Amino acid sequence: MAVPSTAITRVELAATFSEFDLAMNRRNFIGPRALRPRSVGVQAADVGKIPLEALLQTHDTNRAPGAGYRRGDFEMSKFSYATDEYGWEEALDDRTLRVFADLLDAEAVHAQRAMDFVMRNFEIAVAAALYDVNTWTGAALTTAITNEWDENHVSDAIPIQDVEGAKQKVRDGSGLEPNALICNRKQFFGLRACDQITGLIKYHGGDDPKRITPQMVAQILDLDFVLVAGGIKNTGVEGAAASLSGIWSDEYAMVAKVAITDDPQEPCVGRTFMWSEDGPGAPGSDESIAVMVEEYREENRRGSVLRARSDYDIVVMYPEAAHLLSNVITV
Repeated sequence: MAVPSTAITRVELAATFSEFDLAMNRRNFIGPRALRPRSVGVQAADVGKIPLEALLQTHDTNRAPGAGYRRGDFEMSKFSYATDEYGWEEALDDRTLRVFADLLDAEAVHAQRAMDFVMRNFEIAVAAALYDVNTWTGAALTTAITNEWDENHVSDAIPIQDVEGAKQKVRDGSGLEPNALICNRKQFFGLRACDQITGLIKYHGGDDPKRITPQMVAQILDLDFVLVAGGIKNTGVEGAAASLSGIWSDEYAMVAKVAITDDPQEPCVGRTFMWSEDGPGAPGSDESIAVMVEEYREENRRGSVLRARSDYDIVVMYPEAAHLLSNVITV
């Protein structure tokens, strides 16, 4: 006689069957590190900005006997932000939850999807803002490199000079010291295989490019960070086969001064302004943006709805604090 099983289904421990790991994809997002989120108490404002020329202008500070001291009279310039709300909803049917209860945690899947739509679109928006050729135009703000960072140019690519030239353009244009190289995974793999890079690392046991990390490359380039983007998006229409591509272009890379604190006085290429008074939740950080997940009931369809939302504005503050490199890898 067969003995009935005493096993019970633990829905909270169920594995999710998926063709793609959304959480892993989000770990490759660099948008919050490139344009660090800053919490703000109002949804829109005109913000004062001390103009670059006022900060670096040279004046005669000598005072003659009996005379007064010279005085500054600069006027603050303005930039504005206005946050918009972004969100996505996923419907949860009670029957569907019961049908798949022993296979996967359907609530977790729907929550992941909803959050991913919001966070992936934020990543896409940051990439578009920083690789905007209408903002970064002219020799002072953009340079086309000569030898690409790919497998066809490992012997003649000069990424160190390319990056140093961009750093100097940032210094000349803003007086700031850039601290980051922004690139995608394909560009980084090509960069770390270049003879220039491996030639400097090989005597430290790092001659195999696979062992060369972003931190090692940052040290060689005299930068604090190499931000390597790896996020993927599907550009195919709904219902069609997937058409996958990287969120960050192969054509461009950027050398920039990115924010490392929430101090509004810290000059940087730009920030993400996030409205902080729309209920509880993390305000966002250099690792992720704040996404609130809510649930409400729809009795007419006997189910619930999960909603993920965020309220932010992406603002480029000092274009001179970054230099756009083009022709990094072309198809």
